[in-house]
Amino acid sequence: MKSFKFESKWIQFSAMGLELGLSVIVGLLVGEFLDKQFGTEPWLLLLFLIFGLAAGFRSVYRLLKRLQKNNDASSIPR
Repeated sequence: MKSFKFESKWIQFSAMGLELGLSVIVGLLVGEFLDKQFGTEPWLLLLFLIFGLAAGFRSVYRLLKRLQKNNDASSIPR
């Protein structure tokens, strides 16, 4: 059962990178679309890029906190 937890952590780490990248890409695409709709280039693109970065880093931070909490809980002797 220990190896399953080990593999699960690596899957979560790889998902973390994917989630960060996708957040940035979605922010760029939404910003670009809105800029074309409203003729505000490049301001909405930059704004949604910042939102995407913030959302990505927030999800990475939350995942790292959860992994740290799980690691601390598993290291307590029973």
